[in-house]
Amino acid sequence: MLYYALIFLVIAIIAGILGFGGIAGASAGIAQVLFFLFLVLLVISLIAGFIRRT
Repeated sequence: MLYYALIFLVIAIIAGILGFGGIAGASAGIAQVLFFLFLVLLVISLIAGFIRRT
């Protein structure tokens, strides 16, 4: 999932450089959502790991 966030970030950067504002904004938004979703899943995984260990 982090891979997809990075892909959309690269698409947003390239589209921003080329001047496609709408595409860049949409890609950056998708990358941001995927990144925060990845962080939430990481935190849940860490908490589950600590609970399972004790």
